[in-house]
Amino acid sequence: MGELITGLVLFLGVHSLAIVAPGLRERGLARLGEGAWKGVYGLVSLLGFVLIVYGFGLARQSPVILYSPPAWLRHVTLLLMLPVFPLLFAAYLPGRIRTAAKHPMLAAVKLWAFAHLLSNGTLADVLLFGGFLAWAVADRISLKRRPPQALRIAPAGRWNDVLAVILGLAVYVLFIGWAHLRLIGVSPLG
Repeated sequence: MGELITGLVLFLGVHSLAIVAPGLRERGLARLGEGAWKGVYGLVSLLGFVLIVYGFGLARQSPVILYSPPAWLRHVTLLLMLPVFPLLFAAYLPGRIRTAAKHPMLAAVKLWAFAHLLSNGTLADVLLFGGFLAWAVADRISLKRRPPQALRIAPAGRWNDVLAVILGLAVYVLFIGWAHLRLIGVSPLG
């Protein structure tokens, strides 16, 4: 469990710098330069992600059950997951979805985390999905107080929403039909 917690602290911690220390990124960029700052940020994120994956895998070998959700909540999870991938694509394809959601990446993370908390009740699940849900809520709240940052995204286009939905649904189908079992070891369908 320690690896999972360390990974969450590293990954979510580095992604929380703008929440807890809004000027730190700019000072780091000024001191280290863009390449070095992004390198350190990327390495800490990658290390955190690897520890999350490794620690979650270890924790699943001897799960600590906190609650046992009813089987029908798996169907609710599948339904709640439906907009997650289109929202992820919409984050980088400006259109009406991005405008309506304001921060579609955070909306996707919140839906993903909440949906998984509904159908998974081990301590590792609560730490992983609860940690991401808490982070996404805190980040969304903090964004209201921070000046907007320019993101590198695709140019605005009238087909961006259609593209985000089609690509997102295709990835959703691929993920529930094949990738979730191969990557996570659990079939969301069975």
